[in-house]
Amino acid sequence: MAAHVTEAELHAYADDVLPPARRNAVEAHLAGHQQDAERIRAWREQKAKLHAGFDPVLEEPLPERLAAMRLAPQVPRRAPLLAAAALLLAGIALGWLARGLTPVEPSPAAPTIARQAALAHAVYAPEVRHPVEVTAADHAHLVKWLSKRLGAELRVPSLAPLGFQLVGGRLLPGDAGPVAQFMYQDPRGQRLTLFVTRSSTNRDTSFRFSQEGRVAVLHWIDASLGYALSAELPREELAKLATRVHAELNP
Repeated sequence: MAAHVTEAELHAYADDVLPPARRNAVEAHLAGHQQDAERIRAWREQKAKLHAGFDPVLEEPLPERLAAMRLAPQVPRRAPLLAAAALLLAGIALGWLARGLTPVEPSPAAPTIARQAALAHAVYAPEVRHPVEVTAADHAHLVKWLSKRLGAELRVPSLAPLGFQLVGGRLLPGDAGPVAQFMYQDPRGQRLTLFVTRSSTNRDTSFRFSQEGRVAVLHWIDASLGYALSAELPREELAKLATRVHAELNP
């Protein structure tokens, strides 16, 4: 990719939110980079599938049972129901995305943490407006919040010496409970995510590699925590970043 066209600009162009002043530059770039043009085509096709699958649901009238709950005076009782409905819809959306997103089709032999990390990376790394829940500007709160939710003291590695700055993080659901995802980005707009989950094995493992479509994942276990580093990068480059992360986590 040419240096003057970033990954974020490609995503903005695909979503039709790129400022007009940059459209000519991006279109000129795409004319000479067929691979990027194909990526944009795939992103737009994926977006169309999501709209086709879920727009009719959004337009459906609220079922009478739920409408009655909405009008009932016991307002506090709505919270658990709404939370469950939100989790159900999120699960449906992620399932649909996993089926239609060809670049991150997981291999059958891939470990669970690698699959989860690759899917989470594929869902949130392309986000332009909301890539994280808490930004790096609120670093202290981010670490305290996610540490409390995972029940472990988390550390956020610094990857600045390797060109990646922390964007922020978010909380995700996982097989073993809450999961933390930290996101980094380099000056080109290339994004990297660190997936952190609780591990029941309570042991250490060496790096293990998994290729989930275009998403490369290096994962390992440090005592009670499992880690997975994901990015659309060559294995050798990802290994350098994972080595840095491991060193930062084990000073």
